[in-house]
Amino acid sequence: MVFSPSYLLTALALFAITRAADVNLEFNVDNSVVAPDGFNRAGVIVNRVFPGTLIQASKNDVLHIKTNNNLTDPDMRRSLSIHWHGLFQMRTASEDGPAFVTQCPIAPQHSYTYDIPLNGQAGTFWYHSHLSSQYVDGLKGPLVIYDPEDPHLSLYDVDDENTVITLSEWYHLPSVGIEEKYLNVNPFHEPIPDSGLINGVGRFKGGPQVPWARINVEHGKRYRFRIINISAYALFTFSIDQHKLTVIEADGISHEPLPVDGFEILVAQRYSVVLEANQPVGNYWISGPMTMQHSSDNKNLDTQNVFAVLHYVGAPDADPPSKPKGGVKLLDESNLVPLVNPEAPGGSGPADRVLDLNFHRDANTGELEASANFIGFCWTINDIKYESPDLPTLLNIMVNNFTNENQFTPSEHTFVLKRDEIVEVHIHGSANGHKHPFHLHGHVFSVVQAMTGAPNFANPPQRDVVGVGGSTVIIRFKADNPGPWFLHCHIDWHLVAGLAVVFAEDPEGQRSGPKSEIIKQEWLDLCPIYQALPPELQ
Repeated sequence: MVFSPSYLLTALALFAITRAADVNLEFNVDNSVVAPDGFNRAGVIVNRVFPGTLIQASKNDVLHIKTNNNLTDPDMRRSLSIHWHGLFQMRTASEDGPAFVTQCPIAPQHSYTYDIPLNGQAGTFWYHSHLSSQYVDGLKGPLVIYDPEDPHLSLYDVDDENTVITLSEWYHLPSVGIEEKYLNVNPFHEPIPDSGLINGVGRFKGGPQVPWARINVEHGKRYRFRIINISAYALFTFSIDQHKLTVIEADGISHEPLPVDGFEILVAQRYSVVLEANQPVGNYWISGPMTMQHSSDNKNLDTQNVFAVLHYVGAPDADPPSKPKGGVKLLDESNLVPLVNPEAPGGSGPADRVLDLNFHRDANTGELEASANFIGFCWTINDIKYESPDLPTLLNIMVNNFTNENQFTPSEHTFVLKRDEIVEVHIHGSANGHKHPFHLHGHVFSVVQAMTGAPNFANPPQRDVVGVGGSTVIIRFKADNPGPWFLHCHIDWHLVAGLAVVFAEDPEGQRSGPKSEIIKQEWLDLCPIYQALPPELQ
């Protein structure tokens, strides 16, 4: 389908973003050989580093991120899009990033500037490619927005680039190669990685003894560690030997301080914890063992061998002398209490709209296509496998006036939500042994019923990624942010296999009114440029 945007500019006003403090960044996205676990492979880097460069800003800033697509490797995807995970994108759904939901991809040897007003939002976030399984190859990194008036400011002394901790798995094959391998070898299993990484460093069985990542602390100081799971599949269990961790943030939302020994962190989740460096000067293990189905498929992987070192200044430059301790008492997510406005939207009253989403896995029938259904199954919600439209959902709303559900194709699986209604979503189904991390774009939600525990409308946890597996999970949010917002499993292999829906929220309000969408010519140009590419670059 070909789209010409010229007439849109006469029908819709172009809005200039009101600038506060402008943060001008440039992302050079390149192919390069990387070896985070000592095994050389071609990958994707951002500004010459893996994981990608850290973004730091303050809550009232406006981000301007010029993204230069320099990808050339024919064995990997060469177009790209980037999602700024957790940012609300009020009036800037066009900048949200999921390919064919809010934009066409950025073509090779082209650039696009993402303009994102933060509008007072603060917390721990990240960014990643949102085009098929591309971020497996390395297009991902941390994003931290600081709040000078953080309500937890008195609890810690240090919060900077050295206290950001990323957790990730790593594959020795590029994502397209993984897809081709699993068509022939393990067609009904998710691809299993070769190693686990902390701050971009790890080891695999039989590989070199790559030095563990090291995080330095000074005795007597208190540190805010921001832990981000930037993986595509792995669940991690995070702890630091002989140190208590006090959770103060989940997915960008401040919560009441809660001491724990450790916590599970699913794909795309984030926690801020306070650690007091009060132990004898020395070295202590930071542990991040991984959990995933069918891990024995890959003989390179040792799911337990995922470590870094907490190093006290003045201690020897060495690994801890003893093995990591076990038996930690893990966080119970249902014990998290939001610090501000803790009640679920609408309280305990009935929601305006209740959506029942029942998901399960199906074996594919017919010929498998490596570019779309690279594994031998698909995931469906209410018996529909999500498939991307030819034109982005946002473009159809803004150009073709798509405002009701029957205008979208069944495979787009799009629900139209009314302005400001309280939406309650019941998510359940056949988990097949997974804790599925469901992520909602454009919002945080209240987890009124987690996988364990009773319903809680008074002060449930608030976040943007929740685990679902083996029971019904109930979330609530208010439809007060017009835009097409993805709700999907953040296990990347499940997303590309169809485990997603779209909420087209207040499409009329997105076209006109005080919350109308900001439209840029540069964004309109993305689709014609992309559609003109030869098929191998799409």
